[in-house]
Amino acid sequence: MKRVVCRAFGPVEQLALEEALDPRPQPGEIVVAVRAAGVNFVDALLVEGLYQIKPPLPFTPGGEIAGEVVELGADVEGIAVGERVVAFCGLGGFAERFALPAPLARRLPPRLSFEQGAALLQSYATALFALTRRATVRQDDWVLVLGAGGGVGLAMVDVARHLGARVVAAASSADKLAAATALGAQAVVNYSTEDLKQRVREITGGVHVVIDPVGGQHADAALRTLRGFGQYLVVGFAGGTIPSLRANLILLANRSAVGVDWGAWSVQNPDENRALVDEVLALAGSGALHPSEPSIVPLERAGEALAALRARRLTGKVVVRP
Repeated sequence: MKRVVCRAFGPVEQLALEEALDPRPQPGEIVVAVRAAGVNFVDALLVEGLYQIKPPLPFTPGGEIAGEVVELGADVEGIAVGERVVAFCGLGGFAERFALPAPLARRLPPRLSFEQGAALLQSYATALFALTRRATVRQDDWVLVLGAGGGVGLAMVDVARHLGARVVAAASSADKLAAATALGAQAVVNYSTEDLKQRVREITGGVHVVIDPVGGQHADAALRTLRGFGQYLVVGFAGGTIPSLRANLILLANRSAVGVDWGAWSVQNPDENRALVDEVLALAGSGALHPSEPSIVPLERAGEALAALRARRLTGKVVVRP
């Protein structure tokens, strides 16, 4: 089989396509023929050696996959060869085949393509975790989503809309804002050309929740858009800079700053996470959520896709297709 390999920490463009032996399932494992693998910001950080966890070299990046079951190990029950599945695997997804413990695989709803499935779990599980387990979002609340044209941002828009909230989408280009509007954002702000705090305040009078997967220069203005008892959700730092939130602005009006780390929580709470992932799949499978069809690149261009994601040149999600 072919797989993408990182042999030294550094620029994502150094990733190479190599031949490897097909994996064979151990007892309790299945082998999946990967039809699509999600491209995520954390994959770039892992390759660059900038993530808090550094995998042993060499390794194959790629944390979420969708595909067909092609082989079963001993003692595997409840799943059959030929079934369509998705899985959050952490590493190893940028390959033609992948072996994983059978319980990690979840059935892909019939209405979703392999590409939608491969781009679903990390973004939408993060969004559902943020808005139902870490924040309190009620009907008609105003939610401000920064980075609303990225994969996580669009998932936040979609989940917030599903929960009955009113969404202000903030992003840096017309294309990204159009993607957020298509998923249900009621208002948009281009923070490259508009005053974020002033415009959001004009639209909403103050938001109940801020979702920030970006960090950087817009954090202070976004914090100032919160009304009393508002919640600022720290999701990530795709902008590259970790902001220093002003404690006095949190103190004023009884605001809260809330961390959202779905990845760590999912490892520490596997049963609860399984229920969360099943909820995401059920909502997407029923049409209550609307994951977009992602952009597709071939496996050999995985490094290019990660570089574009790192530079925030992409709208929505992208997957690699073996």
